[in-house]
Amino acid sequence: MKPFRVVGKPQPRLDGPETVTGRAAYTVDVLLPGMLHAKLFRSSVAHAKIRRLDASRARLLTGVAAVLTASDVPRKRFGFTVQDEELFAGEKARYIGDVIAAVAAEDEETAEAALTLIDCDYEELPAALSPDEALKENAPLIHEDFDSYRLNDVLARSWHPVAGTNIAHQAVYSRGNIDQGFTEADETFDDRFTSQQVQHCSLEPHAVVARWDGERLTLWTSTQKVFLVRSGLADLFDLPEEKIRVIGSKIGAGFGGKNAMRLEPYAAALALKTGKPVRLINSRAEEFAAAAGSVPATVRVKTGVKRDGTITARAMEFIWDTGAYAEGLPGSNRALKDGVGPYKIANLRVTSTLVYTNKLRGCPFRGLGIPEAVWAGESQMDIIAAKLGIDPVALRLKNCLDTGDETPAGDRANHIALRQCLLKVSKELKRWKKRAPSDHGFGVALIHKSPTTSAASSKALLRIRADAGVELMIGATDVGGGTGTSLGQIAAEELGMAPTDIRVVIADTELTPFDHGTYSSRVTAYVGAAVKLAATDARRQLIEASARLWNLSPDKLRIEGKKVVASGRRSMTYGEVIKNSKLAEILGSGSFESKRLWAGDAASNKQDSAAAGWPFGAQAVEVKIDRETGVIKLVRVASAHDVGKAINPMAVTGQIQGGIAMGLGYALFEGLQFEAGKVANASFADYKIATACDMPGAAPMIVEKLYASEPYGAKGVGEMSIFGIAPAIANAIASLTGKRIKDLPMSAEKLFEQLKQTAK
Repeated sequence: MKPFRVVGKPQPRLDGPETVTGRAAYTVDVLLPGMLHAKLFRSSVAHAKIRRLDASRARLLTGVAAVLTASDVPRKRFGFTVQDEELFAGEKARYIGDVIAAVAAEDEETAEAALTLIDCDYEELPAALSPDEALKENAPLIHEDFDSYRLNDVLARSWHPVAGTNIAHQAVYSRGNIDQGFTEADETFDDRFTSQQVQHCSLEPHAVVARWDGERLTLWTSTQKVFLVRSGLADLFDLPEEKIRVIGSKIGAGFGGKNAMRLEPYAAALALKTGKPVRLINSRAEEFAAAAGSVPATVRVKTGVKRDGTITARAMEFIWDTGAYAEGLPGSNRALKDGVGPYKIANLRVTSTLVYTNKLRGCPFRGLGIPEAVWAGESQMDIIAAKLGIDPVALRLKNCLDTGDETPAGDRANHIALRQCLLKVSKELKRWKKRAPSDHGFGVALIHKSPTTSAASSKALLRIRADAGVELMIGATDVGGGTGTSLGQIAAEELGMAPTDIRVVIADTELTPFDHGTYSSRVTAYVGAAVKLAATDARRQLIEASARLWNLSPDKLRIEGKKVVASGRRSMTYGEVIKNSKLAEILGSGSFESKRLWAGDAASNKQDSAAAGWPFGAQAVEVKIDRETGVIKLVRVASAHDVGKAINPMAVTGQIQGGIAMGLGYALFEGLQFEAGKVANASFADYKIATACDMPGAAPMIVEKLYASEPYGAKGVGEMSIFGIAPAIANAIASLTGKRIKDLPMSAEKLFEQLKQTAK
């Protein structure tokens, strides 16, 4: 294989200068003539019937253009996966933050004033504020109309609600004989772990501007999925999709929180009503209290092992708190195939139960259910190692997947460097331990994530104009990770040019081809494959057109330095080829779609057994513990990742470091606090995230192998480095102090209480 010229080389972001100088335009920067400003009237109670709603005084306020309630819009449901939400709560509010009315006014102050003039009379109902409460026999039902709901099958395949309960979804996946596996075990471990609900904390809040000109609805929005916003709005407002344009503005992070329609329907409804542009932006308090958070889980892990450490069986039970709406469905389903970890386990059973509560909704969060699973599974691996007297690294090496092994999901692991990753971080651990003070502890964890299967279609177009300008058009958004740059490198590699020679057009339903969006670490593997195919197609057309002009066989031609070259002929630039061929342009196209279903799906077949693109990795940590206060300081992290081929090592390293920071917050101090269903810490003053002062010394390790998958064997890495930080820290704490923390976050107070009990 010839060496790469562009791929695999560190490439500064193409949009870097405009981003750091403030020239980049986010949704909040979109200003249109005559634009109205919108605000939302939200429920102040967790669970209540709406007895009376009077918006007459708000409508009469000078400067108010429109006030919309449930009686002003069609009664249609929408939803990210399960369509269980109406545009406005008309009969019942299901959590503090449920939208009851929307106001559009000449300025924000007037819109805010109008909200205070809306009178809502509630009949409060008993609220179920935790899964334990919601699962009780006589618990108040949060959704009584399951029979009228339907699945948004564009995004989800499996939905099994339990009628007459608050169980939004329940599914079981098993392989082998779980009872026999536990019978064969010499030791059985049974532990319960909990995780908290965290907020995505994107620095840019949800924002949208909508304009209706009488014929066409246009939105500028901060979303991870422009095409799914378009289809959702078309369904909600009975508009043809061709009459809706969704433009993905530059995004100040998403982390899964901008997957679903959040503000778009309200801005669209107000624009349709008033005929004027409407701007709607969440306040930071609304981001915390009413947008969405992660889907917290209680996880029970039961594992059977032989005395030599061989795992004979593992059973896991997940109970997820999805809040008032079922956006937690994707993560609860992914736990079925990814929950048990990257190990060779012949006998397993996973039960996943998604529960409605009267709280802030949960939605996909960086990793889609995997952080909660890895927290539980990798914590227990060290519990097992301690009891059996086996080194934690050795226990993992004995059981971890290797090339050709069958994964717990039933796939064949043909593209895997997990052992290499573990050995790399193990080497760092040994080096750290040689010079560590006595108050330092060490821990390790394995990380993994199965590739996105269904609903993973991507297309790309590459246009070469007669003036030799090159445009790459992709429908996926760039949520801050440098998507446009990495994809531009792929196109540049195939066309013999520099990434800076390519203009990348991103996420505009009118200008770019269809894409399912940016989520689940899928962009490099899926969009990247489509881009490579589009660039290869454009290159083929260039060579064939040149061959016709020169009357040569195409195999005598080659691409070199933005020119087509043949022996004995004067080379032609791309522009010359197009002009001399009397073409307007060359347009290459490529598409990549996974029709593969994971092995546990009843509709799967034998062709579904080989899965490229499984990301694997390992993480090791060194922590410092103050026994007098319980304060835990993350000192160092080694994070090794099986990436296949790093398209842009600079971007890969940045993603690893960003994930470590997020994993640190998730592990030690982040968490939404609720008081009677209301978020009590709805600001950065009260909700702590990791800052530069908290960051450890980080050693990102890129492990590359040449895999037979496109593009160039590359895998996604955007989520992985968050997964193992929490269990590795817990394992380090336990190895140093003998104290095992099983509930996140691992605050100083929790550790201090455990240490104090020992002192007594």
